[in-house]
Amino acid sequence: MPPKATNPPLDLLTRQGAAEALRWWVEAGVDMALDEAPHDRFVERPAPQLKAAPVVATLPPTRIEHAAAAPDDARRSATSIVAAVKNLDELREALEKFDGCGLKATATRLVFADGAPDARIMLVGEGPGADEDRIGRPFVGRAGQLLDRMLASIDLDRSKVYIANVVPWRPPGNRTPTPQETTICLPFIRRQIELVAPRLLVCLGGSAAQTLLGMKEGITRTRGQWYDYAMGDAVIKALPMLHPAYLLRQPAQKRAAWRDLRTLARAVREMG
Repeated sequence: MPPKATNPPLDLLTRQGAAEALRWWVEAGVDMALDEAPHDRFVERPAPQLKAAPVVATLPPTRIEHAAAAPDDARRSATSIVAAVKNLDELREALEKFDGCGLKATATRLVFADGAPDARIMLVGEGPGADEDRIGRPFVGRAGQLLDRMLASIDLDRSKVYIANVVPWRPPGNRTPTPQETTICLPFIRRQIELVAPRLLVCLGGSAAQTLLGMKEGITRTRGQWYDYAMGDAVIKALPMLHPAYLLRQPAQKRAAWRDLRTLARAVREMG
């Protein structure tokens, strides 16, 4: 009688199987370990359930109002901080010390910028992803590699542009930053644009265009058209474009992205 078949132990998992399992978890949004060793949560004893008193009834009205006003306080604090910032190094240091945005607590590090600080062209995305969070530079993952190829197609590279994000900390799971998070970080990116003082501003994706240009329509309606962006006492031209991450999901839209790149290239040539 043949022996009964059993499942192989986990320690016999092949290298290919382990890689496939890891890839599955990453695609599901799990990209960090919270402990050095796994725990069997099914055998752990559940915590005792304590009956809590109603929170609203015990909190004084002043505390409730303070909690609701916290994002406004963070925005005012950010505005006050950037008013004293004189250069990009000081701005980076101010962001490292700023605790008004909750994303800082879940991110690995600040993702400030990449490229030439004196560039005439500045590109702004919505927020860092997992690769950017790990390395500390914007647009270094798959979307960043596509962006590099897009720039190369019109004779540009990172030595000729400056790249940043509206939100400098990675949102958990690579989600889109919330309106509250972008509002809190807005004074910092506005000051960053003023300090770089580009001639042309490129908003990569709908979130960046809506935040910086006040757009109400989606990126597919606003892309490829020039808008005015108030930069201190000056006004510069801003071009919304499709985000490279969107192009990876919708490759059919690369034709539209190429038209927008040609629009940008013409503007660069006109600058001389």
